[in-house]
Amino acid sequence: MEDKILIVDDIDKNIQILGSILGRNGYAVSYATSGRKALEMTFEQKFTLILLDVMMPQMDGFEVCRELKKRKRTRDVPIIFLTAKTEQKDINFGLQLGAVDYLTKPVNDIELIARVKTHTSLQRARKLIERRNRELKEKNRELAQLLAENRKAHSEIKTLRGMIPICSKCKKIRDDKGFWNQIETYISEHSEAQFTHSICLNCARELYPDLDLGDI
Repeated sequence: MEDKILIVDDIDKNIQILGSILGRNGYAVSYATSGRKALEMTFEQKFTLILLDVMMPQMDGFEVCRELKKRKRTRDVPIIFLTAKTEQKDINFGLQLGAVDYLTKPVNDIELIARVKTHTSLQRARKLIERRNRELKEKNRELAQLLAENRKAHSEIKTLRGMIPICSKCKKIRDDKGFWNQIETYISEHSEAQFTHSICLNCARELYPDLDLGDI
């Protein structure tokens, strides 16, 4: 995707110079001659980076930067201040507002392109990481849903329900293939129940009549 840069400067000559430098280096360029116009354009278009003059009438670059950082749509767009103001307090103030860099006029061609390349590359990398994170979250959501569905299906498979054909005499159960199985075999295969064998009192008396079992 082509990097699109917004130049904001109230002097046409400065825009021409910057646009020429950036254009020769393969960047798509748009421009605004006032802070208000720049804010309007960022509502309508998406920019990879903004080159922002500080000293402009009506609304200076610091105010524009402050407004851009308030908006969800533009808060992450990197801003490089371009200005003739070289005092350290002005530089610090611009960086505190959220700008990523600060270049003084007149701008050196090589330095400008180096800074622009650095910050557009960082912006693309950040966008790529965000996209990968969104994709990962979606995959995790899909995986969690699939696991939940599998657990539900497993639970349903292991739950006996409906009509079960059972022999009224020997108590064997007929499975879905037509075979008759011992009741404990059928239940073990269709549920998570486990059997331990014992003997009830009535059967014990029938099998062992000589034993005195009393009222156990």
